[in-house]
Amino acid sequence: MTLLRGWFAIPLWQRVLAALALGLLFGALWPQATPAVQFMGDLFVRAIRMLVVPIVLVTIAAGITTLGDPKRIGGLGARTIGLFAFTTAIAVSVGMLVATLIRPGEGAPLGTAAAHALGAPPTPYEQLVGIIPTNIVEALAKGDMLAIIFVAILLGVGTLLAGEAGRPFAALLQSATSVLLKVVGIVMEATPFGVFALIANAVAANGAAVFVNVGWLALAVVLGSALQILLVHSLILKFLARVPVTRFFRGIIDALAVAFSTASSSATLPVAMRVAEKNLGVGRAVYSTVLPLGASIGKDGTAMYVGLLSLFSLQALGVPLTPTVYALVLLTGALAAFGTAPVPSASLFMLAAVLSSVGVPPEQTALVVGFVLPFDRLLDMTRTVPSACANLTVATSVARWEGELDEAALNGRSEYSPAPASPDRQALPQAE
Repeated sequence: MTLLRGWFAIPLWQRVLAALALGLLFGALWPQATPAVQFMGDLFVRAIRMLVVPIVLVTIAAGITTLGDPKRIGGLGARTIGLFAFTTAIAVSVGMLVATLIRPGEGAPLGTAAAHALGAPPTPYEQLVGIIPTNIVEALAKGDMLAIIFVAILLGVGTLLAGEAGRPFAALLQSATSVLLKVVGIVMEATPFGVFALIANAVAANGAAVFVNVGWLALAVVLGSALQILLVHSLILKFLARVPVTRFFRGIIDALAVAFSTASSSATLPVAMRVAEKNLGVGRAVYSTVLPLGASIGKDGTAMYVGLLSLFSLQALGVPLTPTVYALVLLTGALAAFGTAPVPSASLFMLAAVLSSVGVPPEQTALVVGFVLPFDRLLDMTRTVPSACANLTVATSVARWEGELDEAALNGRSEYSPAPASPDRQALPQAE
């Protein structure tokens, strides 16, 4: 019991970082032993993903019911989507800038790569109509995030419009949200073991030099991710959210560690919601709406990588980089990032949509994907970190604008307690 108390007395983020370091050593020194611990990583990822669909459905609907006034939905949604669109466009530009400076694609031996078959990217029309599911149960089973978000929004709005008859259902949604977040807390205690196994297997599969196996491309991904977080997100936090930047980053380190180890914005969602509430003081009405939406469209890391990899591909293929090419990559890269699924390596397969806009045929895109894919896991892990950071940055900024930011919780002066409801939020009950 003493050992257990000592273990839980250590802050979770310190346990996660220690597990990450141990996983690196274990994978590098005893790669033959990593299959024995792989099950811990698999179980951890399955447990996280198990929670994603119910959390998205329940918390968005519950978050909308806490707004009280349906008019607030439009303002919150517009601010959220507008800020995500802004950070996504900046992220594509950052990726393009880094690629232009480092030029990682020059001389890349694409001729030695085996072409990887690519599915046809969804058209804008298919993405648009796919938002409305023909079968809600099928959308839940497939984890179709945009469709689930649409259903959740309808559910929340319908509950609000039902007025007095909707109160019991609103209370049920609030209760379910509280229960789900407690379950997230339980699963989070397994994070050090999951991170240890995932990192050990990634290193064992690719060698200790996995961090630099693709040389300049890996350096460009790390640099682009760092610029997006330390420059773009920090400026938003300082001037829009008006929060202490160092305190913010200390508060989200658990979420960033899970983002790195799972390489999935979707899998990071439960943890991000927990740190938003407990460490940043973001009100439930905001984080339960903004973060699930961000898991689908808040793709700063993906956007940065799409811009970077597009220029990497064009450099490797010898395509002249004219101002028109830059403009097309910026536009299509931002749109592709918005439509990318929140799963590992998904951005790699959206590359065809960007390159086709500048005249690169699918067979050449397949060569690029075949060249990068063997090394993409760690690159994906790296670029998922700015995506997770962007989601929490936007949530904090929107919370500031909506008056839903608990300063005491943000600055660590007290245990988090939800901000008191304003008079226009008293229409429906809220669960503590």
